[in-house]
Amino acid sequence: MPRPTATQLVYGSATVFLSTLAMLLLSQTETGIGVAVIAIAGLGLGLLVAMTVPMPAASRVVRRGSAPEARPQPAPPAAPAPLRAVPAPVEARVGEHSR
Repeated sequence: MPRPTATQLVYGSATVFLSTLAMLLLSQTETGIGVAVIAIAGLGLGLLVAMTVPMPAASRVVRRGSAPEARPQPAPPAAPAPLRAVPAPVEARVGEHSR
């Protein structure tokens, strides 16, 4: 499993904090079980947001150290060898049947 990036950690943590705070203020719950349910919901939302932030793709860095004409060019593919006709063996089997 790949490690989360800094962006994923920041977005996930901010989501947990802000969503939990908003749900606690809006629900006005006073019971311990209500606070626990809201906290678990906030953690779930934070995990969902952190996992949906796109991962950075593999970078395609172009090295500019050498000029294109200085690089060795690959050899052109060799021409295929001409096909030779192979004569079929001539066997005279007159009167024989396959079994």
